[in-house]
Amino acid sequence: MKWIGERISYVDQKDGITTFVIYPEKVAWKNNLLSAWLTVWVLIGGYVIYSLFKDYTREEKLVLIVFLSFWLYFLVRVGRATLWQLKGKELIRINDQVLMIKRSIFSYGKAQSYFLENISKVKIEEVKESNLGFQFERSIWVVGGEKLSFEYQGKTVRLGRKLNETDAKLFFRVLTNRIEQRVRKKKN
Repeated sequence: MKWIGERISYVDQKDGITTFVIYPEKVAWKNNLLSAWLTVWVLIGGYVIYSLFKDYTREEKLVLIVFLSFWLYFLVRVGRATLWQLKGKELIRINDQVLMIKRSIFSYGKAQSYFLENISKVKIEEVKESNLGFQFERSIWVVGGEKLSFEYQGKTVRLGRKLNETDAKLFFRVLTNRIEQRVRKKKN
């Protein structure tokens, strides 16, 4: 197993398969803060649900139900982000025909396959650090923030969640090299 930076490992197997694993950034204080925020958020929702059964007017209960709909949305978002930070990983596997991407939490996730001959324009996403979108994507409660992308049958596919510039460039170099090797091998 070889490493690209601190978060990306890869293995070139004898049967021509290359497997990359991208782990989430492990910063203990951020993960603890996110877990504490999620715990408090669940307690708040529990109290609001408990309050629904108190003697309130219909309009007050309606306000609580509207609040709970927003609460549930953010519970799902932050819950996914917390699980991703603690037990998630991004798997990329390349063989002679396809590039497969799987974003998994506790080894659960859906793999998506892309035929190598249909992949084009592999590039590093250039985003200005002063951009509000960049700051949002880098935040701990957001799961996205992919740094690489490629075109596949008219769609843009992104991968490499929250990689720093150095790791993204190294990963880009190794990934494109492996794709080109497989495409050349198939043509010959």
